[in-house]
Order: sequence, then C-alpha cells, then structure tokens
Amino acid sequence: MKPVSTSVLLPHTRLAAVRDTIVGCERCPRLREHCRQIAREKRRAYRDDTYWGRPVPGFGDPAARLLLVGLAPAAHGANRTGRIFTGDGVGGSGDFLMDALNRTGFASIPTSRHIDDGLTLFDAYIVAAVRCAPPENTPTPGEITQCLDHLEAETAELQRVQVVVALGKIAFDVWLRVLERRSVALPPPRPRFAHGEVTRLTGSPGAPEYLLGCYHPSRQNTNTGKLTPDMMRAVFRKARRLIR
Repeated sequence: MKPVSTSVLLPHTRLAAVRDTIVGCERCPRLREHCRQIAREKRRAYRDDTYWGRPVPGFGDPAARLLLVGLAPAAHGANRTGRIFTGDGVGGSGDFLMDALNRTGFASIPTSRHIDDGLTLFDAYIVAAVRCAPPENTPTPGEITQCLDHLEAETAELQRVQVVVALGKIAFDVWLRVLERRSVALPPPRPRFAHGEVTRLTGSPGAPEYLLGCYHPSRQNTNTGKLTPDMMRAVFRKARRLIR
C-alpha cells in the first residue's frame, strides 16, 4: 500500500492541535469563572444538559474559502453545546445565521440547535473573536487582546480563505488587528465597519482578499429589524460572488 503523504495530514493535525490549545486555555480568570458558574447553575430549560463550560474552538470546513468571525459564545448557547452559534434557542442568532448560510449554499440545514444536529458547513468556517462566554455578552479590551493569539493561530491553518465576513463591529476591528499582526498593509483610510461594505486587500500576501461587514445576528438586532433575513442573505450572496 502506498504511504499517505504527510503534506496531506499535517495541516489538519496542526488545526486539531490549535483547537486543543483553545479548549484548554485558562488565560482570562473572569471569563473562565463565569463559564464554569453558568455550567454549574444552568438554565432551567437545560437543567438535564451537561454544559461544555470551556473555551469554544471554531468549526466548519478546513478547506473553506469563506471565514465568518463572530464575537463570543452565548452563555447558554455555545457555552452549553461546545459549538459556536449553536443552541441559543429557536429563532436565536444561530438559527438566523444558519438560515442565511443554508439559503446561499454554505450550510446543510437552516438551524443550529445542538452539536449532533447534522449541521455541516460547505466551503465555510466560523470562529469567534473571544472563545469564552463573557458576562453581559461584553468582553473587556484586555480579554479580547488575550484571545488574539487563538484567532490568529486557528485562522492561519485555514489557508484557502478568500473572503472574511465580520459579524459586528468588534469582530471587524479584531480581524483588522489580526491582519496588522501579520504585517498586512491595510488600504488607506483605515477600513471602517458598515453593513454590506466590502474592503479589498489586493496584493497583501497571507491575507484573504476581501473583508465584508455584517451586523451581528443578535436578537437585539434581529428583533428590532436592524438586521433582516434579506439583509443577511445579501451579504452571503455577495461573498459567494467574490469567491473566485
């Protein structure tokens, strides 16, 4: 039998190692204690569930050409299920996002309820700027900085990414910081977040070519109409067109 080339195996092995490092992270005492407390106390609707309660790695297609960057796990969503944008209730941000991804060909089903629900991402990968659920959904600037290493390391293993969709201003600004850490030259003036706005990073080695802004699919945005299903689908249709 012909041996399998290590050049095929190593990228996936490295990604798995990065994910293990994320799951075992203890850098931010406030966040780690909050996640453990939530996992102990639980929400009544999930009292029989075993909460994940640890930092949450990204998930999706390792060969993805589309990367989504979110903010942080939800206390009773990803902090419970162990998968980002998963389990935050019917009609929550996970369902809203997956419906848009499903309708644009990036996801197998239009919902994201639990880790064994059969959801598969096609040509897409999702990460978060911060990997632990923060109190009041608000990480501190220091906690965001502490987590930059994880975002940089995980996305460095996704070597086919061409388009990044930043879900919210914080994710947008964090991704710009990752690019700066990689010494990628940003176009002047410095890109600013706006829903549906496209920033092109032509001629920047080591960086995806396009960055798109998108409002975060939080209930605060979706319930008020700031972000509608059509608005979110339009972003991913645009991303689909930009992918070569």
